[in-house]
Amino acid sequence: MRLTILGSGTNLHPTRAAAGYLVRTDQTILLDFGPRTLSNLLKTGVDRHRITHILFSHFHADHFSDFITFYFDAVIYTKHGGGWRPDLTLIGPRGAKALFRSIMATFPSFSDPPFRVHLKEVTDRALRVGETLITPRRVVHVPDLNSVGYRIEYKGKTLVYSGDAQYCDSLVRLCRDADVAVLDCSFPATKPGPVHMHAGECGQVAEEAGVDRLVLSHFYPPADRADVKAQAAENFRGTVIKGKDLLTIRM
Repeated sequence: MRLTILGSGTNLHPTRAAAGYLVRTDQTILLDFGPRTLSNLLKTGVDRHRITHILFSHFHADHFSDFITFYFDAVIYTKHGGGWRPDLTLIGPRGAKALFRSIMATFPSFSDPPFRVHLKEVTDRALRVGETLITPRRVVHVPDLNSVGYRIEYKGKTLVYSGDAQYCDSLVRLCRDADVAVLDCSFPATKPGPVHMHAGECGQVAEEAGVDRLVLSHFYPPADRADVKAQAAENFRGTVIKGKDLLTIRM
C-alpha cells in the first residue's frame, strides 16, 4: 500500500494544497479532493481517468471542491476526447447523494456522462473494493455536519485517515493498531483552535490507539510556525511525520 499526500493544508494555505490523499492498493482511491489537489494529482503520474473511487470525509469546500473540475474534465474527456473511463463511485457521509446530484444538475455539461456514477452514503459499515477493505466511522467535527474517518486495510497493512475531527473515542477506535494514521493537526498545542485537533491531541490519539506511524496534516498557518512534531511526540512514543504535499509513504 502507498499513500501520497496531495494536499496537507487548508482552503487558502499560502504554500500547501488543501486536503487530498492518493491511496494505491489493488485500487487507486482518493481520500478527499480539496482545492489545488488536482494539480498535485497530475504531478504523481497517475492516470486520473482510471480512478474509480473517491471517498469524502465531509463536505466543507476545502475537502471536495476540486472534484468539480475533475468531474468536468472526465465528462469532456469521454464525450469529446475519444477516451474511455470506468464507472465512478463517490462515497461519503449522509448528505453525499443530495450534494452530488445537485452539482450534476446545476451544470448542463455534467448531464448524461458516458460512464456511470454511483453515489453511496456510509456510516460505520465496512465495504470491500476489490481486495481492499474500507471501514468508515463517524467522527466529531462540527455540530450538524456528518463527518467520517476511513480505515483502509490491504494485505495486512492498515491506513487510517481522520478527515477533520476533534479528539473522540470513535477516532481512537478507528485508529486501533494502524500502521499509519493521518490525523487532523490543524493547530499547535500552544494555540489550539475550535472543532479540530491540535498536535498534542493527535499524539494522544495515536498513543491510545497503538499506532505505528503518525502523520500530521491539514495544517492551518499557525501550525507551520510551531514544532508540531515535538508537541505530538510529548504524548506519542511512535514515529511522527510532518506531512507535506507530494510526500509518499509506503506500507
